[in-house]
Amino acid sequence: MGVIGAHIHDPDLLGAAAEREAGAIQFFLADPQGWKAPKPHEHAEALKASDLTLYVHAPYIVNVATTNNRIRIPSRKILGQHAKAAAEIGAKGLIVHGGHLGKDDDPAIGVDNWRKTFARVVDEEGGFPLPILIENTAGGDNAVARRFERLAMLWDAIGEFNPGFCLDTCHAHAGGEELDGIVERVLAITGRIDLVHANDSRDVFDSGADRHATFGSGQIDPAAIAAVCAGAGSDVIVETPAEGQAKDIAYLRDALS
Repeated sequence: MGVIGAHIHDPDLLGAAAEREAGAIQFFLADPQGWKAPKPHEHAEALKASDLTLYVHAPYIVNVATTNNRIRIPSRKILGQHAKAAAEIGAKGLIVHGGHLGKDDDPAIGVDNWRKTFARVVDEEGGFPLPILIENTAGGDNAVARRFERLAMLWDAIGEFNPGFCLDTCHAHAGGEELDGIVERVLAITGRIDLVHANDSRDVFDSGADRHATFGSGQIDPAAIAAVCAGAGSDVIVETPAEGQAKDIAYLRDALS
């Protein structure tokens, strides 16, 4: 079992991690809804010197799968920028959503756009400077990483580039994927789970909503979340509301000990 931590929005990352007794932290390096390149982190040296395992989440707007060039091309650019910035502070991985397509788009095009993204970076720079962890998402019938049959299409196209995978329990539940047996189903597709986002869901199964809840206050049995974490054996990041993160981390630590 890896370390357990939290996604933190507080500028005092180290202080917030200590308050939560977190062994890992995930954070943004820039506005998650913006297109600007990340600036050098003001606490970079302290973060690198800490005992924390670091993860960076790419902006939510990144969508390299889309057929819209006005989104796809800048998405590729800022994905590369965030990968370099994350590697510079010693992050273990960069998490990015699988992206989505228009309702009339051919899914194969979106999958191929991901392949082209990896191939382009390999050709020009020898590959990304740290693991890119593609995360399953909840919303949209044409999301590239919501339904696992689509995820299998994606891995068939990009598996040669050795991408990582981040399994989100809330996204799976709200996206229509049962948590029972999910670790085995994911491993059969990707061969790996690098990180679990351990979140309860405010919404019902297959709702398509991405709204996290503190353990026990949503629709998922906390024991089922813990079982996914145990089965994956990876690091875990809790993305639940800040006021409940310390309690959620403590629950997982006890459940997995």
